[in-house]
Amino acid sequence: MAQQQNNNLMQRARNAVNQLTNAQGNANQQEQQAAQNAIQAAKNQASAEEQQQLQQLEQQLRQQQQLQ
Repeated sequence: MAQQQNNNLMQRARNAVNQLTNAQGNANQQEQQAAQNAIQAAKNQASAEEQQQLQQLEQQLRQQQQLQ
């Protein structure tokens, strides 16, 4: 059950960052914060491998924010 919940959190984080990437500069602050919150929520229960994936998502999010 906990693993399934964490998979959902990981997927939510990925989806949030993908939405921002697809917005191509049209994302607002609320959407950016939602993506960051999703990443943080997933981090709380992530394995070492998932932590690495989440760090990559955070990097992607930072790069997207710099483009805006």
